Amino acid sequence: MNAPRAALLLAALAALAGPSPAAGDSASGIVAAAPARNWALQIFTPEGYRSMSLRGSEVRAISSARIDVVGINITTFSGDAQARVDSSLLSSAATFFPRENRATGDESVRVIRYSDDGGIVAEMTGEDWTYRNDGKKVSIRRNAHVVFMEQLADVLK
Repeated sequence: MNAPRAALLLAALAALAGPSPAAGDSASGIVAAAPARNWALQIFTPEGYRSMSLRGSEVRAISSARIDVVGINITTFSGDAQARVDSSLLSSAATFFPRENRATGDESVRVIRYSDDGGIVAEMTGEDWTYRNDGKKVSIRRNAHVVFMEQLADVLK
């Protein structure tokens, strides 16, 4: 996400939150009094193609650098005219860091990777995870399980 989009998102969340706290209540001056519900954010490539969609049942701006999301759904796309879905990430709770294009969560996560024709290639589950949009990488630190839906010919050679 580029800086203007992140700033616009945070300004919108701050507006939803109402008046900012008194000086000294928050380092950033942005604290949501009430969460936004059924939140969605679409992120596009410089060419105008959809790159990522973030959704949450509830979102709260903690600061200008941190957004807490309940019921997060991150969908990544091919970033071209085909707008093919690459992967989906689902978790009950996460923290999104817009400046870093990174999301983390301690709770369980489910990641689904799709093939070019829309079939499922792999599914991963686990806990204590990080998603980085740069390179579309997911790290799962606890109880990681991976199921491949395709034959892995010669994978150990």
